[in-house]
Amino acid sequence: MSIRVLEVLATLRRAGAEQVAVSLACGLDQAQFETAVVSLYGPFPGSLEAALGERGVPVWHLGKRHGLDPRMWGRLAQVVDRFRPDVLHTHSYVMRYVLPPHYRKVVHTVHNLAEREVDGIGRFIHRLAFRAGAAPVAISAALARSFARLYGREPAAIIPNGVDVGRGFRPEARALWRSRHGFAPGDCLVVSVGRLEAQKNPLHLIRAFAEGLRETPAAHLLIAGEGTLLEPARQLANQAGLAARVHFLGLREDVAELLSAADLFALGSDWEGAPVAILEAMAAHLPVVATAVGGVPDLVEGAVTGLLAPARDAGALGRAMAALARDSQRRQRMGAAAAHRVLSFDRTGMIGAYAQLFARRARRAEG
Repeated sequence: MSIRVLEVLATLRRAGAEQVAVSLACGLDQAQFETAVVSLYGPFPGSLEAALGERGVPVWHLGKRHGLDPRMWGRLAQVVDRFRPDVLHTHSYVMRYVLPPHYRKVVHTVHNLAEREVDGIGRFIHRLAFRAGAAPVAISAALARSFARLYGREPAAIIPNGVDVGRGFRPEARALWRSRHGFAPGDCLVVSVGRLEAQKNPLHLIRAFAEGLRETPAAHLLIAGEGTLLEPARQLANQAGLAARVHFLGLREDVAELLSAADLFALGSDWEGAPVAILEAMAAHLPVVATAVGGVPDLVEGAVTGLLAPARDAGALGRAMAALARDSQRRQRMGAAAAHRVLSFDRTGMIGAYAQLFARRARRAEG
């Protein structure tokens, strides 16, 4: 009999936690597992839902309103009653909408520093759930330490995020993507992919680009993503006199091509989990320049696969970008090292580790 796994998410937007959940829903062995997905919020264009449809994975949208929405308890309970999962795999804050009788079926992945993952109510509910048998998973050693500090216990497992390494590099896309989007072959493209929110701090990234590469006219900063800081980021680029060299690309469905057309990847976050965007960049043979926060140092080996800078130090981050932007041979060496290192983060390993955990959880729930 198949093990039924219900992935429970806030949305199906193109972001790290969502990509992990969709990879599991589509990638678990269909001979052993039956999967379905719940998105608390409604559908929207450009989401990851198409990938689920291609694999025939059922999806429920619950129509959540912003803020605490009591309707979610009943609506999620209805889906649970209908699908009858052996495992509920929750992400982010959604465990607050899982009813206590199901806690023994829950595997909860902590995608961010535990102190940053949920609000006070969420931490209270998570403590209750973990005491009642919910199994927490950390995606890096740094997050495991954060979890232990906050909850006074170790996670049930550490399972690093994984990506489809084999499809991450599209060298044939470099010239075509650049030509289509108005960039010259000799331009140095610094790309960043992520939500334009406080955690990712795109304003800091723009300041760092201005600090390090203002006087390098062939350097361009490409920012893919949307969020509440989009307009402040545009204004900052204008004020810095860089409106023609800082490009806001919005949500992208061609991330592999975009990364393959770039020269280096940059991220200026204030805090992090273990960003899938960094793994995707490494799979595209890109060196990474990033702030050394959360699980980032678990992914990026300083001076080997990229360069790390302290959080909120625009000068240091800018100097790191400039050092690589002006040295193509060093970029190539680091990009090759990054491509080799990311092999250990292939999603097949992640899927296999979750499969084992889900099987153990299903057996425990039956007992």
